[in-house]
Amino acid sequence: MEAEDFWLEYVDARGELHRGPLEVMWSTRFETAGQVRAFPSYRGQRSFPGWYWAATGAELVGYESWVELGQLMRLDSDPGVVAMASQPFRLSWRSGGRARRISHTPDYFVRRRDGTGVVLDVRPDDRIEPEDAVKFEVTAAACARVGWGFERVGVLDPVLAANLRWLSGYRHQRVRRELVAAKLRTAFARPRGLLAGVGAVGDPIAVLPVLFHLLWCRELAVDLEVGLLSAATLVGPAPAVAGEVGGDAGASAAAVAG
Repeated sequence: MEAEDFWLEYVDARGELHRGPLEVMWSTRFETAGQVRAFPSYRGQRSFPGWYWAATGAELVGYESWVELGQLMRLDSDPGVVAMASQPFRLSWRSGGRARRISHTPDYFVRRRDGTGVVLDVRPDDRIEPEDAVKFEVTAAACARVGWGFERVGVLDPVLAANLRWLSGYRHQRVRRELVAAKLRTAFARPRGLLAGVGAVGDPIAVLPVLFHLLWCRELAVDLEVGLLSAATLVGPAPAVAGEVGGDAGASAAAVAG
């Protein structure tokens, strides 16, 4: 495929449709775009679409399934992510000399803190048909042309998903109390058990919500995949460098283990 084969359509924040070659449209701030495709809703529907309030950007972001919701929570808890949008654009192209264009709408566009863009498709490993695999491959090639990253992600590890779901309940800034947060950072300056560190700061009923908020923001480090959060979970200082979009709690785990 030649570069001019890639065509892009998106809906801006005012609901107006825009079309053009990828090489012309790529500089658009797609993290602020509207959904170019609405989620279907019908009787007997097996997926569960909805809206997730993202602390990143303090706005609603759509999801089309529980799998997408899990990935949204992962993105929202990543300090390297500054914005995200659902169904950000429709990409189309011609293949094999055919007149009919093939189209694909990625699930998310993510803007990272360093200014780079990442396009995400969310699909479980066991639900990728050959036609889907080709669309993901072509989308990855299109993204590479304009300097975007591309990832196809699937179902989150169940322990990681459960821990993120719990911590997401404390993602709002209203939970944050700076004085308590400062004491918690001191208490966990060296790795120690979760409840032991909380007890050193004060009443767990008052302190735990702030701790969960700091864990969500990754201002304190914990391995969210080794097991469900508990009184004995090891908590430590946060790593100096935030993880990548495709990463998980591994960087934080290294800080705790170290």
